[in-house]
Amino acid sequence: MAPSKAGKVAAEKTKKEKIHHPQSRKAGQLARKALRKGKLGGQASNRGKKHHFLADFYGFFYDSLPEEGVLTLEELHGLLRDVWLTRHDAELEEEKTLRRKGRPKSVKEVKLEEIKLRESEEYRTGFEVIDLTHRPTVDLFRRWDQKEVAFIQLLRFIRISSANPGSIVISRPGKHHSMVESVEPSLADVEMIDS
Repeated sequence: MAPSKAGKVAAEKTKKEKIHHPQSRKAGQLARKALRKGKLGGQASNRGKKHHFLADFYGFFYDSLPEEGVLTLEELHGLLRDVWLTRHDAELEEEKTLRRKGRPKSVKEVKLEEIKLRESEEYRTGFEVIDLTHRPTVDLFRRWDQKEVAFIQLLRFIRISSANPGSIVISRPGKHHSMVESVEPSLADVEMIDS
């Protein structure tokens, strides 16, 4: 009588689950394979988190675009200072009120304070943002589907700071052909830098 199909599968399964000596080459190979798989999974997770943060960051500026035209440098500073940097204030205040007197800060409160401190220091020294004062950049940015973060690399970026609010530094000129063709600063760019 021939063994059943389920019996064959069970027999093959026991062959594959062979136990190896801990010091054997095969055990070392399996350990290296598991370590590599774990590292790749961790890298994929980190990439996903970074992609999600960047999509939120650029999405904020996309939602802040005016219906027509471009922002002025003062409006861009106000947007960054009054909206982006204060986005965690309500949540931070709630965490402070929930904490009982004499208790240490919660992990969430510490993280929010670190984010706020890091971003305000970055704004003081020079915060890199999409140049919403540059018409070709804004026109191209309006075509973004709000999903593909790689599209953002086509845009022009500037660095603005609270220490010197009247000046800008072009940190990335943009890779789109409309940006590459016009490397010379426009009249509006010169006026912003001079003011």
